[in-house]
Amino acid sequence: MAAPARWAAALLAAVLLAGTATACTGSGTAADPASPSSPTPSTGEASPTDRSPHGVLLSAQLVLHDARRAEYTAVLGGEDAKGALFWAPKTVLKYQAEGVGRTLVVLDTSAYLGGDPGTAARLGGPHWQKFSDGRIPYGGLIDRLSPVVAVAAAAAADEPRLIGEEKLLDTTVEHYRVTVSAARYAAAQNQLDQGRRQALEAALGPGDVVLDLWLDDRDQLVRLRRAAAEVDTVDYTGFGSSAISVQAPAEADTAPGAGASPPPLP
Repeated sequence: MAAPARWAAALLAAVLLAGTATACTGSGTAADPASPSSPTPSTGEASPTDRSPHGVLLSAQLVLHDARRAEYTAVLGGEDAKGALFWAPKTVLKYQAEGVGRTLVVLDTSAYLGGDPGTAARLGGPHWQKFSDGRIPYGGLIDRLSPVVAVAAAAAADEPRLIGEEKLLDTTVEHYRVTVSAARYAAAQNQLDQGRRQALEAALGPGDVVLDLWLDDRDQLVRLRRAAAEVDTVDYTGFGSSAISVQAPAEADTAPGAGASPPPLP
């Protein structure tokens, strides 16, 4: 695959991201029964400009740093969902689970639940309920969906492996795999506070985390598969697209939530 275009910026950003290369949900479930025919461990000091597995994953981090947003479809522990995610400059999430009428919208420290007739009937008119307690809500869900979290864990792994070139949705991709402990997976997340890292480690479970990543020829993460306490698969499209937008519901159509903390999603 060709390396990304802006290498001068990449070298500067690599210095900023170097901390993530020193430090990953965990039942030890295997991601794929087939073993790679010729695993390719990286050696030496990796950089985003080399094409070793470590170098490619560092390059993928830089791509995410620039993109800041994407749309996704996901299967999280057997539940199908779709939506959009912004990881910079602030956290924004739109999440719609298949077969569930209501939608979740997270805008930094506020969460909005509803948008469906059932919520309007329950609230006596407004279609949305707003919750805000000064912290980013649904952090656990966001960390399961975030490509930044997955790629940070992969880039910090000791021996990421190139499984090989594959076809995925008519796109030629390279398939990489890492196996790490839940503690290493969480410790790699320098962008998260200590509470989020601890919650992430607990959610991953006690066994190993097997992380598979499929990258296109621009080092964009096309698919993520994480096998741990639960198995999650997330497909990403539209990296950096200005057409991706998530807006707060109209104030007149919003009622305050009962209590500051939002309820768990079903």
